[in-house]
Amino acid sequence: MDKKRFFLIILFGFLLTIITSSPQRIYAQEKTNTISNLKIPDSNHIQILITIDGAANLGRIIEIGTDEIQFQTEIGKLTIPLSKIKEIKEVPADSIRKGEYWYANPNTTRLFFSPTGRMLRKGEGYFADYYLFFPAITYGITDNITIGGGMSLFPGADIDEQIFYLTPKVGLKAGKNLNLAIGALLIKVPKMDNEGSTTDNSETVDNPEGIGILYGVGTYGTADASFTLGLGYGFVDNDFADKPMLVIGGEKRLTTRIALVTENWIFPEIDNPLVSCGIRFFGEKLSVDLALINTLSKEAVFPGFPYVDFVFNF
Repeated sequence: MDKKRFFLIILFGFLLTIITSSPQRIYAQEKTNTISNLKIPDSNHIQILITIDGAANLGRIIEIGTDEIQFQTEIGKLTIPLSKIKEIKEVPADSIRKGEYWYANPNTTRLFFSPTGRMLRKGEGYFADYYLFFPAITYGITDNITIGGGMSLFPGADIDEQIFYLTPKVGLKAGKNLNLAIGALLIKVPKMDNEGSTTDNSETVDNPEGIGILYGVGTYGTADASFTLGLGYGFVDNDFADKPMLVIGGEKRLTTRIALVTENWIFPEIDNPLVSCGIRFFGEKLSVDLALINTLSKEAVFPGFPYVDFVFNF
């Protein structure tokens, strides 16, 4: 078997193993009560009781019997046999809004392309796919250190014709609603010959070994409404830009499963900023971003260039 194709098979096997095994690991980490460890919660928590027929009830256990429990809801007290209980999950009381459970926003560490000042916790991670051809995986090594990376998947291209990228990031919580981070986007591009195709020889024209961005970013706000400001210096090999680029963005959660996201770039010595706005659809693990990207110029194309990504959190 060709070594390049063997490498791709190993890479996808590794990603598939992480993704398919993570739901079981995360499920074990959730604060979920089984029949054997039922308990009466404190006043700061609400319980979601799911019966074997799939019905979900919000409330609190107020009494535990030998064969049944008393479960207090907004509409009254329910007597539920233990044999009918499938799952009881305990969540913060402030995550219940108008009788609906707002699960934690799983996408607080990123806007669309740009990172926020927030960090993944140790053991958390996500697999992202941008425009289908640019997959990446990101993992929290500690609560303050994250590493990510990936490669392009251009159809028909060999491994040495693909683009590789690495995204290390270090951050901290600087205040109640303030998070700061520094990081880098490191990109390895394939060599190009005079005809614009890839080559393994040294006859290249202005072909960089690597390009990227070194950045600092801060995010202020809650997990459901935040503002992000970032500053980054682009570089080609060892040659850094004289002036930084600026990123301004934010996110506002509208419902349990929908949020508005905007990410806007101001580049040095370029008059027209690159702006974007879109909708994020998400569940507890999976999210999809749909957005439009454009420039603030007379040449802007209405309604804009479409953007799409898919993210699975584990």
